[in-house]
Amino acid sequence: MRTFCVRCSIFAFMVMLMLGMPASSVAQVAVGISVGFAPPDLPVYEQPICPGEGYIWTPGYWAWDDEDGDYYWVPGTWVLAPQVGFLWTPGYWGWGGRGFVFYEGFWGPVVGFYGGINYGYGYFGHGYEGGRWDGGRFFYNRSVNNVNVTVIHNVYNTTINERNVTRVSYNGGRGGINERPRPEEERAAHERHIPPVADQRQHVQAARSNRQLRASENHGKPPIAATPRPGALNERGVLPAREAGALHNEGNARRGNAEPGNAGRGNIPRPSTATHPNELPPHERHAPPNTGNAKQDQKYQKEQEKLYAQQQKDHQKLQQQQEKEHHQLERQHADEGRKQQVEQRHQQQTVQMEQKHSQQQQRLQEREQSPGKQKGKH
Repeated sequence: MRTFCVRCSIFAFMVMLMLGMPASSVAQVAVGISVGFAPPDLPVYEQPICPGEGYIWTPGYWAWDDEDGDYYWVPGTWVLAPQVGFLWTPGYWGWGGRGFVFYEGFWGPVVGFYGGINYGYGYFGHGYEGGRWDGGRFFYNRSVNNVNVTVIHNVYNTTINERNVTRVSYNGGRGGINERPRPEEERAAHERHIPPVADQRQHVQAARSNRQLRASENHGKPPIAATPRPGALNERGVLPAREAGALHNEGNARRGNAEPGNAGRGNIPRPSTATHPNELPPHERHAPPNTGNAKQDQKYQKEQEKLYAQQQKDHQKLQQQQEKEHHQLERQHADEGRKQQVEQRHQQQTVQMEQKHSQQQQRLQEREQSPGKQKGKH
């Protein structure tokens, strides 16, 4: 039963989020987890030397571990192209209307949309300018790649003027990159392509299991920012980040309860595989604000406490209702299919309740931060 709950939870999230996704992204695989706060900015790091012909650079990115409630850095690395003529389209985070969703990268003959993110080393927001295929061989642009010309002779030099000089790691939402797919990128998403190869998936798992790569541990400056080959996190040639990427609400990162710019006062739930209210993390009880206007701060705090109490009642009421339905199923000796349908409905109810709570908190914040109230602080 539990295995099904996780699967149906992911499916439900994907269906709901698709309603808010850019149409161009539908053909690109979206990982079925939504995160309520933005990933950290991209750290600054050097590129290891290319290990040999046919290897293509895949830039580092922030991934999400739902069990730990934390972002972790997947180091950039050189990967052997799975087919002659194939290029890598990096994955990217995009605002889906209710949270940040990760669109998985892929291999194909044309580079698709990767959110307009400037990953560097040829990936400057659109397309790839780090190299090209010609006559069955890959030629490297030395102006953006670290290549040993005594080993690799198929090189060229083309200076690139970066169009989007920023370290922001996500598309859309507050503070995100404001870019949309070009027609050729739209087509690339629908053309023949393959998902990350086995070496890349193993690379992600190695990064996930390394505590030093957690955003809460490295504060946006991973000690292993790039590797010469996939999974080579402890081998010679590994390079650390030179500069950290800014963390959005770092203090709340492990609780996952804030959106960029909320400064810890948000109450956006950490999207998870929770099916019932008792599986959700408790709502945060906010410290009293200190704006210099005692009367206003006291009023806001009372509203916060009232909202907190009401949301706790909502949790209890829904939990009791769902437990009652579980007991009814047991008395009716319901089959597995019926139980699964009920569990899926419970998960949807839980998600909808948390979305309502998030909207309530946002409205309260907007009233508090309205221009009229801002003037009253002076």
